[in-house]
Amino acid sequence: MTPGKFITLEGVDGAGKSTHLEFVADWLRQHGRELIVTREPGGTPLGETLRELLLHQEMDADTELLLMFAARQEHLARLILPALARGAWVLSDRFTDASYAYQCGGRGIASERIAALEAWVQRGFQPDLTLLFDVPPEVAEARRSAARVADRFEREADSFFSRVRNAYLDRAHAEPGRIRVLDARHSIAELQAEIGQLLQALT
Repeated sequence: MTPGKFITLEGVDGAGKSTHLEFVADWLRQHGRELIVTREPGGTPLGETLRELLLHQEMDADTELLLMFAARQEHLARLILPALARGAWVLSDRFTDASYAYQCGGRGIASERIAALEAWVQRGFQPDLTLLFDVPPEVAEARRSAARVADRFEREADSFFSRVRNAYLDRAHAEPGRIRVLDARHSIAELQAEIGQLLQALT
């Protein structure tokens, strides 16, 4: 059995990744892939319970980080790794790059502490492809304010999202083979053409 591939979508809140999640899923299914679509935090019953706490309950930054990785451990053990092992592909709205962006870049937690949790939980496991939707903070803020009632993260100041964006771009610079940066200011058609090329190369 050939293992499946793991694709993640990343970006600051308001970058538009959710708009393109359905396109990626449809593209993969049309190309014959069995696909599981999931999200972080979440993806499992326990993960979804933790998601509600993380999005709506005030907490210490370290508690936030630990709960993120608790949800991630459950996600990997219960859903992601079993699906990949049977040959399915997995598409996730966020994964560990988000922890480096939000908890390290946004909250200021040392990257070494996040790396230690990553090594413990993932044991070297990484996505095969990460699509990073990048926009300036002011564009993301305008999109967020027009979309829905803000959660705990979405209510953060513009300076928080500037740090998150910079942390994402630092990750992409360090891992250009895995993390592909997409200018989310481009039209949907332009972005989908670029995404299709990246997916074609992966398959």
